[in-house]
Amino acid sequence: MSIAQRRKVSTPNTPLLSVIIVAYKSRDEIGACLDSLPRTLKGRAVEVTVVDNSPGDGAGEIVRGKFPHVAYHEPGANLGFGRANNLGYARARGEYVLFLNPDTISNGPALAHCLARLRADERIGLISPRLVLADGSMDLACRRGIPTLWDGFCRASGLAAAWPNSARFAGYNLTHLPVEGTYEVGAINGAFMLASRRVLESVAPDGQVFDEAFFMYGDDLDLCIRVARAGWKIIYDGRVSLTHLKGKSVAKDYDAMSRAIFDANRAVYLKHFNPRGSRLVRWKYMLAFGAWKTVARLRARLRGHRHVRPL
Repeated sequence: MSIAQRRKVSTPNTPLLSVIIVAYKSRDEIGACLDSLPRTLKGRAVEVTVVDNSPGDGAGEIVRGKFPHVAYHEPGANLGFGRANNLGYARARGEYVLFLNPDTISNGPALAHCLARLRADERIGLISPRLVLADGSMDLACRRGIPTLWDGFCRASGLAAAWPNSARFAGYNLTHLPVEGTYEVGAINGAFMLASRRVLESVAPDGQVFDEAFFMYGDDLDLCIRVARAGWKIIYDGRVSLTHLKGKSVAKDYDAMSRAIFDANRAVYLKHFNPRGSRLVRWKYMLAFGAWKTVARLRARLRGHRHVRPL
């Protein structure tokens, strides 16, 4: 029996939810993240898998010492976000799968609510609750449109920030929509991506949920595009929330990471919006993302920001 066939066999002992966490320099966050996850939901088990992309930083000792129920995998090197998530997914048995960042603090009601949405509407491919930063503000990346060049210009130039309630200027971060509402969006954040196994198997029958060509960043946007093009809905549900202690593990690598964000998302566009490999289209996106990156990073420096922000 193949791996895919074994996954489809559901028994009363099959976990309801598999949580996959890719850790990277996460010693300071992993404990609170794992503490916040319930052991059961709806009377069924929640299994948790941690794939450690930075072995030796102390996160492994915390997981093995304090959370013996968590499956811990140490591949011995940094596999990248997508490949490490795929490794965790290959070992997951749950009916539903949650890809979760280690710098999040979850809660049972939010998880139960999102699972109930998936079970009630089979058309939903991916769902995210509202993600709230440590200062109480919303993590804008948890609901996004698929950005056009106009959206990029508005964000980089400050028009989106100046007119956050305008659909014309705020089409990427969707700040004109109600924070506590629920609706279909273009993309959600890789920090929290919940789906049914049925959906994941439909878009990744080979088990490669994330495109491993993306080492870090861009892979969540890529997955959202693939899921939506397969006919599923991407849903944001702001009626429930959890905490995202964003950027803690990469704040010291601001320069490299901020460049990587833009370069990865440029690669997403070249993959999905230039399928024929047109040189003209390639240069259009190369120039557009280059300008967007330069202006956005300059504005961030002038404001004194030292944390990595998504596009």
